[in-house]
This record gives sequence, C-alpha cells and structure tokens, in this order.
Amino acid sequence: MNKKLIATGALFGMIAIILGAFGAHALKNVLLPEQLITFETGVRYQMYHALFLIFIGILTDLSEKAKKTIYYLVIFGIVLFSGSIYLLATNTLTSFDFKVIGFVTPIGGLLLIVAWGVLFTKFLKKN
Repeated sequence: MNKKLIATGALFGMIAIILGAFGAHALKNVLLPEQLITFETGVRYQMYHALFLIFIGILTDLSEKAKKTIYYLVIFGIVLFSGSIYLLATNTLTSFDFKVIGFVTPIGGLLLIVAWGVLFTKFLKKN
C-alpha cells in the first residue's frame, strides 16, 4: 500500500504541475482572471493532496486499513473536487455547460476533509 500511495501522490503531483503550467501559460490568454484563479485553486488543492498521499505512504504509525481508506477518499476527492473545478473554470471554452456537474465539487471537498479526519482520529486513538 505504501508504494501505491507514494506512486499515486507522485503522479497527482506531476499532473498538478503540468496543469499549473498549462493554466499559467496556455489558459492565461483565454480565461478571465477570476476563472484562472479558480483553475489555480484546483491545482493547489490537488498538489496539497498529492503531498498528503506521499506523507501517508511514509507513515509507519498508521494501519494498512486506515491508509487504504485515506487513499480512496483522497483519490475520489481530488477527481471530484479539483476535476470539477478544472471543468467549471474552463466552462466557457466548450459548448457543454459544466455547471450541471458543479454539485460534485463540495462532495469532493467533503471526501478530502474526511480523509484528513481519518488521519486525525487514528492518531487520537493511538496510545
């Protein structure tokens, strides 16, 4: 599980850097400043949670079950939270109205919060 956590964190981190560069360069001329700020929020939260996965992967005090739970919460949280933010921020660039999927953003955020909560409660219960 540790290898999977670290590898996934590294992959999400790499994608965050690519998307951040894409936003700063390619999208800078086609998005409004507010849209670009929104896109950057998605990138920032993706990077935070990529690093979180790596951190969880190197922790020795956490059970495999807790690590697996956090892993899936973060994966789905990033996809729903950051993924929907990317689509919503670039909504004007396509003919599809991504506002119809906007309801998944807070669900993704909640999954990320729960992942941190799992870490918090597991360490509170440790002797």
